[in-house]
Amino acid sequence: MPIVAQSTETTDWVSRYADEVIEESERRAPGKPVVVASGLSPSGPIHLGNLREVMTPHLVADEIRRRGHEVRHLISWDDYDRYRKVPNGVAGVDDSWAEHIGRPLTAVPAPKGSPYPSWAEHFKAAMVEALGELGVEFDGISQTEQYTSGTYREQILHAMKHRGDIDAILDQYRTKKAPAKKQSQKPVDEAELEAAEGSGAAADDDGTGSAGYFPYKPYCGDCGKDLTTVTAYDDDTTELTYTCTACDFSETVRLSEFNRGKLVWKVDWPMRWAYEGVVFEPSGVDHSSPGSSFQVGGQIVGSIFGGKQPIGPMYAFVGISGMAKMSSSKGGVPTPGDALKIMEPQILRWLYARRRPNQSFKIAFDQEIQRLYDEWDKLEGKVADGSALPADVAAHSRAVGTAGGELPKTPRPMPYRTLASVADITAGAEDQTLRILSELDPADPLSSLDEVRPRLDRAEAWINTQVPADQRTVVRKEADTELIKSLDDQGRASLRLLLDGLDSHWSLDGLTHLVYGVPKVQAGFSADATPKELPAEIKVAQRTFFALLYHLLVGRDTGPRLPTLLLAVGQERVRKLLGE
Repeated sequence: MPIVAQSTETTDWVSRYADEVIEESERRAPGKPVVVASGLSPSGPIHLGNLREVMTPHLVADEIRRRGHEVRHLISWDDYDRYRKVPNGVAGVDDSWAEHIGRPLTAVPAPKGSPYPSWAEHFKAAMVEALGELGVEFDGISQTEQYTSGTYREQILHAMKHRGDIDAILDQYRTKKAPAKKQSQKPVDEAELEAAEGSGAAADDDGTGSAGYFPYKPYCGDCGKDLTTVTAYDDDTTELTYTCTACDFSETVRLSEFNRGKLVWKVDWPMRWAYEGVVFEPSGVDHSSPGSSFQVGGQIVGSIFGGKQPIGPMYAFVGISGMAKMSSSKGGVPTPGDALKIMEPQILRWLYARRRPNQSFKIAFDQEIQRLYDEWDKLEGKVADGSALPADVAAHSRAVGTAGGELPKTPRPMPYRTLASVADITAGAEDQTLRILSELDPADPLSSLDEVRPRLDRAEAWINTQVPADQRTVVRKEADTELIKSLDDQGRASLRLLLDGLDSHWSLDGLTHLVYGVPKVQAGFSADATPKELPAEIKVAQRTFFALLYHLLVGRDTGPRLPTLLLAVGQERVRKLLGE
């Protein structure tokens, strides 16, 4: 159902930033579209930490659209950045890619087997697909196209003319401690890291060579790398001479006609703020340190380019359950595409919407995903009955759709943990899956698996890709007769009570009542007795009974929730395995 006219104005962080951005945009450029921006470097897999760089302005832009304002969300693809190093763990990539270090990302071959023409396009494509699934509307800008087409020619010539002023600004920070690289999670920091480390004999951290400071770095006309040093420049003729330390090539070009190079990062970023009129752009926590590109850019954008620094928060880290901090320069880190294989877009959007940008959070690829889905389903219920808090309602609204409409959703969202258990037990057999899910609620049986998709597909993918083989559920083929014979009278009686109740309790709720009730009845209490009415010993008895059932059904102490497991195994086979 379209929600174009709806606004989620409330006290949540998105609305507060939307208020500020609208006000600031009217002050800077009255009557013009609001411009928000993100920057992504396709230097490798674009991970879930990078996604915060996009989701923060996306959510704000979407709120502004809901209020009826025109807004542009720019995603600047920093694909003209240098290829810095060969990432670890990327399929189809070996040490031979090291020969391309120093070339633009768009001039580096894609990994073997990729259908895309370059390294940059390969990694951009996966992110574009994920953003489409997440409902993120954006205008993509390739910096390769911008620079090689001469779009920034005037800005480049202007920066070169004022290189002394830029040098003076940068000089204020040269003796201060550089940002801690290991804490960077902003994609464009690939460029800042390159600037901080330097590139061979090309230049120091910001373009200073023996001939003085130059805020521009050419790519070599022979080897195509940026291991170059500008040795001379004439402001009147714009003649620029450079040498390449990689191949000893040297040439003199007219910068007014030359399109094979780019401004150094700390000048490039503020130049783009001014060129695009960016009002809102977040940045990583590393930019709070002295001498960071965001702080330096704040001075350069005004004094050199006549623009204004965007407003926007410093955002905190996004982690993965059981993993260390993510880095886009390394392979093997989970991407938005990886997350969308195991969770629906609404859930992933919700994770970014419900936390303020300065709050760190983790995305669960382990068992925690089941708890996360339980929390989401509970919220959906509260929103439906009107009992949710306003901020939670706002986060939910931002998760389920955008100003353009709601995202596709699962028609009948059964519990994720139930679907995962069934997928585990059936190994994806659709006939068995439909049988089990239909028996969960006999009064309203499932008629087609399409009713529980795409959630079912996500749960099945989670089981197949994230759960170790030794934790998968394998139902016994034959009864464990030795264990059954060894049971005492109480153990045998507990199995008898369960077996006698299967027919009348064959549903998810019914079996839940039955398996929890057997130990109560054996202790002389009603099966309906609440925990408050029972002694603590009952919980011990229940755990003992559950462990027995798991051993008899799957040969270990634990497994999927017993009611779901019993339904999955089927009544006839349950009776056989329990010794009837």
